Amino acid sequence: MRWRSFFRTIQVKLVIIYLLLILVAMQLIGVYFISTVKNSLITSFTTNLKEQADILSNFAAPSLSPNMETDNDSPDNKTEDLNLVVRNLFSISGAEVQVLDANGRLVATSLQVHQSRIGQKNKSLAVSRALQNIPDNEEEFIDEDNTRKKSIALPVTHNDKIVGAVYVVASMTELYETVNRVNQIFFSGTLIALGLTGVLGILLAHTITVPIQGLTRQAEAVADGRFDLKAPVLGEDEIGRLSMAFNVMTIRLKEALSANEEENEKLLSVLSNMSDGVIAADEYGVIMIWNRRALELLDAESVQGKELYDVLSLPADKLEQLEQGRVQTILLTKELQEREAGEVSESLLKVTFTPIHRRDRGVTGTIVVLQDVTEQEKLEQSRRQFVANVSHELRTPLTTIKSYAEALNDGALEERELSERFVGVISNETERMIRLVTDLLHLSRFDSNGAPLRRRPTPIHEMLDEVADRFSFQLRQKSIKASVRVEPGLKTAWVDRDQIDQVLDNLLSNAIKYTLDGGTIKLTAGKSTDGAELEISVKDTGIGIPKKDLARIFDRFYRVDKARSRNMGGTGLGLSIAREIVKAHGGTISLQSELNEGTTVTFTLPLLQEGGEPA
Repeated sequence: MRWRSFFRTIQVKLVIIYLLLILVAMQLIGVYFISTVKNSLITSFTTNLKEQADILSNFAAPSLSPNMETDNDSPDNKTEDLNLVVRNLFSISGAEVQVLDANGRLVATSLQVHQSRIGQKNKSLAVSRALQNIPDNEEEFIDEDNTRKKSIALPVTHNDKIVGAVYVVASMTELYETVNRVNQIFFSGTLIALGLTGVLGILLAHTITVPIQGLTRQAEAVADGRFDLKAPVLGEDEIGRLSMAFNVMTIRLKEALSANEEENEKLLSVLSNMSDGVIAADEYGVIMIWNRRALELLDAESVQGKELYDVLSLPADKLEQLEQGRVQTILLTKELQEREAGEVSESLLKVTFTPIHRRDRGVTGTIVVLQDVTEQEKLEQSRRQFVANVSHELRTPLTTIKSYAEALNDGALEERELSERFVGVISNETERMIRLVTDLLHLSRFDSNGAPLRRRPTPIHEMLDEVADRFSFQLRQKSIKASVRVEPGLKTAWVDRDQIDQVLDNLLSNAIKYTLDGGTIKLTAGKSTDGAELEISVKDTGIGIPKKDLARIFDRFYRVDKARSRNMGGTGLGLSIAREIVKAHGGTISLQSELNEGTTVTFTLPLLQEGGEPA
């Protein structure tokens, strides 16, 4: 693996490329050069043979001509003379020169060992072709001693008549030894050139790879999140400009990543502090991103890697509508487990689906926004119920007034006793509507913060005594015993006397209404355990309130026994008004009751100094 990675480096690749280029170039040059030298040597060698054979041909022509024979020149003398000339004048190193007559018989030879062959016929094809005056009688062959030789045969003519032939056979060993020496010289030169090229290639590759290695280190540092390093700029060539561009890119990338991290922090901060839940899923519906509020709304510890539609528990029909794009908002009812109380409550979630579009890929995901609309739905339901209750409360007295007015108009006015009774009923119903409208105006002012508190020092004992005095007549009518008890040391409270009087009037009026004759009512005032709050309670021995109605007793227009409450003149808003007044003072109000045993209503008020405000 180490060697494999070594040969994958740019430096080694560049050196190998240089060496291969030089090697290929030297091989091409060598093949051409050696081929040219070889052909030149062979041509020169052949030319030399031809020239000597041609000279010998001209010299031997008179001797081989039959017309030149005289008494003094016998055939033996002519043969001896040709042998002497051939051995002395036409000796070629490693070559044999033969002179043949017109019949192809050997007349003279340059080799002493072949003197015994004189008179024998040379059956060589080249000789036969030469005696037939056929040109280009050359051939190369390898003899029995594995020696490469070349033969040339030339005709000998005299008076345009072929009188014989000259046959030359020469060894080409020296020629090929010369070619081999040239090959060796060229091979040595190639090795020297490759060595020098390798050294120069390493030096040249080093000048290229060093900046690249610097760029590599810089890139690795950037990949690791370190932007403090800079790539070395060693020149103004392409690599130098690349290094400068890479340094600029690193700076801009650092700025872009910083900006991106800042935006991500803002986005995470926004997501974490949103009152709505946010979930992002990919194109396959797998959840990728969510915020803490989404987990709270879904009552889940984690949704990592879960299917979006499984987490939302969507029904099949809703899922089909969402996939087809027919709906984008749905309402889901989710059961939440109260971990501390162990109770199960239902919440209503508004789920809004928004597809994520990418220009080149279409829909690549979904953004889901979860909104808890439980309170909104409750408020809407309360508003509808409030309108229905107001309409119902007003319709009954108006119907009564209308019916009695019509009766008076139809003649009952003439009967004094009957008309007085009808007018009394009309007056009572009118008073009832006035009380209802007055209570509604009180609630409206509290809802719009239009009822400012006018705090002043108020004696607590005196305030409770006056409340009991205002209802003394009703108490005596039902033989109810009322008592007032104030904790010692508790003198005054900084409250709005008129509004607290209204609270006490509502509570005491309810206690008298629902307490049977001969019962008791206790008004007590004291400090809370920590001494920071004033506690005032109204306790009766009345009919009490069922447990199922305790949770809604402070709701507007809520009555435990609607018919009886209406007959007693109640509007169903007294406790709601009392709660709003106590709340405006910064206090709390609570109610405890047992059916047929009695009811205790307790409200607390902060004990403030002059000019103080509730927390």
